[in-house]
Amino acid sequence: MTTKTKTFQFMTLGVLGLMLQACSTPEVIIKKEDTRLPAGYKAGVSDQTNTASIKWKDFFDDPNLLSLIDIAVVNNKEINIMMQRISVAQNEIQARRGQYLPFVNIGAGAGGDKKGQFTRNGAIEENLPIAHGRAFPTYLGDYHFGLFSTWEIDVWKKLRNAKQVAVLEYMASKEGKNFLVTNLVAEVAHSYYELLALDNQLNNLEQNISIQQNGLDMVKQLQLYARTTALAVRRYEAEVAKNKSKVYELNQNITVVENRINFLLGRTPQLIQRASSGFMELKPKVLKTGIPSQLLQNRPDIRQAELELSAAALNIKVARANFYPSFSINTGIGYEAFALKYLINTPESLAASIAGELVAPLINKNAIIAEYKNANAKQIQAAYEYEQSIIKAYTEVANQISNIDNLDKNYQLKTSQVEALAQSIEVANQLFKSARVDYLDVLLAQRDTLDAKKDLIETKQKQIDAMVDLYKSLGGGWQ
Repeated sequence: MTTKTKTFQFMTLGVLGLMLQACSTPEVIIKKEDTRLPAGYKAGVSDQTNTASIKWKDFFDDPNLLSLIDIAVVNNKEINIMMQRISVAQNEIQARRGQYLPFVNIGAGAGGDKKGQFTRNGAIEENLPIAHGRAFPTYLGDYHFGLFSTWEIDVWKKLRNAKQVAVLEYMASKEGKNFLVTNLVAEVAHSYYELLALDNQLNNLEQNISIQQNGLDMVKQLQLYARTTALAVRRYEAEVAKNKSKVYELNQNITVVENRINFLLGRTPQLIQRASSGFMELKPKVLKTGIPSQLLQNRPDIRQAELELSAAALNIKVARANFYPSFSINTGIGYEAFALKYLINTPESLAASIAGELVAPLINKNAIIAEYKNANAKQIQAAYEYEQSIIKAYTEVANQISNIDNLDKNYQLKTSQVEALAQSIEVANQLFKSARVDYLDVLLAQRDTLDAKKDLIETKQKQIDAMVDLYKSLGGGWQ
């Protein structure tokens, strides 16, 4: 096992401590992760840098692929949907910020009422003249307008913590968008290289059909001179027909992949510009994996999980504050009178009020208790999700490092196999012409060469895919 592979098989002490706390207590204390390396670990110069810091515009060299990714990042529908979610999260910050500021409203009203004569107020009005020689009106008006203010004093920081939760959730949504971009870039790259591989498969198949067509013509000529039988001709015709039918399968696969790319780009089906001729000469880049703690910095999904964990911790404080008394101040100033003509008389119609309010839950706290328990459960859930995202990241990187190494050895052996089989076709043809081997040997040599070249192209595609996957696993592609 290589040093780099070992590097990504340990978890940082701080992260493990965080997870143990999540399991043992309902309130997780968030600590900064310990990025110390294991005893005996010696990192080289290349291990201190991380390829994930390279922007995708600098990582990929193919201008056609760069153009496709550019369009996808702008037009992809999932990205656009996520941008609206980010906008909603940003608006939530504004709403939470406004909750712990005073509310000032302006209002006006009009009405009238009549008291019963045999009530206390009715008896008073009956004997209370409104002016000299004028009795109290039967219907007493009530007209008012003015400013009214309410303000909840955030003694326990419930509202401010709720606002901070909104900030963390907004930041988490942005990291979610970055993770989506990372996956999108990788998916477009995978589909593009798959398209190049299919083009090369089609070219390889057409070359093989041409070779077999020449072989068919040769067998027909030999049949005229009674040097072979009609069976050989029919077998060659069947082989040519079989491979020609595969051309249509490959063309359909190419169409499907092209349309998949167009879907990722958020547009209708159309031709994908590409350069397939140099696909087999592509050399996968050597990626620098860096040190494990850099995964926590570069992977958007880990950073998103970390922010969601922080938000869950603050939500517990918000839920706990519901058990405490809430303080609020209500004030108002304006004009009030029983008739419109007296409404703006100053100071006779000027009215003002101020009141303080203290409210605390006393009996039946079931809803508050349930909300508090839910906040604790969600924090533990967020801790497990954070742990899961870290384990997943480390596993993905370790798998891709091993995959790249094995694919490189696999490709070298398959290259030798293809070279040997390509030479065997010429040898088999010469031996067949001299009647030293049967026609089946020639067909088998051609068939084996076709299959070997197909496997070689698929291995090249897997090599490029592994490079893209490692770049994504390290946290690259969203910058």
